[in-house]
Amino acid sequence: MSFWQVIGKNLWGFDLIIFFTAILNGVCYYFARLYTDQLHKKLNLVVFLPSHKQRPEALAKAIKDMDEGSFVALRKKSEGFYSVFSNLTAIFPLLGILGTVVSLLPMVAALSDMQQNFFAALTSTFWGLVFAIIFKLLDGFLAAKLEDNDKNVTLLLERQKLLEDQKA
Repeated sequence: MSFWQVIGKNLWGFDLIIFFTAILNGVCYYFARLYTDQLHKKLNLVVFLPSHKQRPEALAKAIKDMDEGSFVALRKKSEGFYSVFSNLTAIFPLLGILGTVVSLLPMVAALSDMQQNFFAALTSTFWGLVFAIIFKLLDGFLAAKLEDNDKNVTLLLERQKLLEDQKA
């Protein structure tokens, strides 16, 4: 059996679970990135640019007129999808190792199929590691932006509270 035939055969076995998990993880990444980018754009309009280009009175009015609930809702959505994405990313090596173990277990019963089971074990490990690497790289880019957004929302809410305290 050739290398590509083994990969094709195993794709319909345990490797299919890894691919479905990868698709689900890609969807979670998409939504985490979407909500993170939306929040980042909204924060830049209120937190950064106005503070450098507007008078304090105009900034105070912009902050007063904002809907802080939308900032908090976007932060919750982005953090929720990111949490699922991050946890799914962490299990890819485990899925690869699990595929290896599942493929190696039948070798005890049938030593004649040893080569085929060994190839199946290697492909599961291979796909688990490939997706772990890809999604871990994406995780690094997204985590930094999420952390930045979290700090900015906190700053924005603190500014809002200071303005409200000054009025009272």
